[in-house]
Amino acid sequence: MKITQAILPVAGLGTRFLPWTKVVPKELLPIGNQPIIAHLVDVCLSVGITDICLVISHGKEQIPQYFYADPALEAELKRRGKLDALAQLKKYDEINFHVVYQEQQHGDGHAILQAADWVKSDNVAILFGDDLIHGKENGMQQLTKAYDMVHHTRDTAILCLENVPKERVHKYGIVDPDHKNSTGRLNKVKGLVEKPKAEDAPSTLGIVGNYIIPRSTFDILPTVGASHGGEIRLIDALIAQLNDIDIYGYEVEGKRLDTGTPEGYKEAVHVLG
Repeated sequence: MKITQAILPVAGLGTRFLPWTKVVPKELLPIGNQPIIAHLVDVCLSVGITDICLVISHGKEQIPQYFYADPALEAELKRRGKLDALAQLKKYDEINFHVVYQEQQHGDGHAILQAADWVKSDNVAILFGDDLIHGKENGMQQLTKAYDMVHHTRDTAILCLENVPKERVHKYGIVDPDHKNSTGRLNKVKGLVEKPKAEDAPSTLGIVGNYIIPRSTFDILPTVGASHGGEIRLIDALIAQLNDIDIYGYEVEGKRLDTGTPEGYKEAVHVLG
């Protein structure tokens, strides 16, 4: 099944990058000749997604503005014969961008929930801005192929996984794989735990950045915040759906680049710049 819609939650304050992010959103920090957010949109384009919802907070309007057409600039580039630069700008013309605001930050699930009314497809891709997969194929290319490998008899979610060091599992959502129904890098998921202690973790397979979720998950999200002081987490909605949908995780190939920290951003600039 073709995935046609994607949500990019980019409303965070970027506090690790202060004072820079007081003026410029973290997602507009450059990697090579384009910002982080453009790398994410390029990932969407690579799998044919042209309907994208940006979840932003007030003050981050520069993010969607980056993608909007600028006829005067385009005309000047054409006049000067700078056709490569013109093509770089116009490659986003085919994308239908939609913008919603997250007025208050109450978790990653809360951010996604702001786009619920916009979702029309049966399944939607979620790409968080801190994770880029560098390799022969990006994370979403691998996820969509894995999604097509699954026999769909009911709603299905698939999560991007990385095998993380055991001493770092407390920083991730960790899957409990059903080994009898798993093959190769594709893991059937029978349980999920958010940021467990190392001794309590059911595996070392951590969720990193990319998801494909069914539309039914949006019906569950509003019901899962009470146990965490109002914080709505995507992983809690998926836990609540374990008996009602099929959940898989795909351990992606390639190098994960974490642009959410200054150290990880520096590495991403070195690898991709």
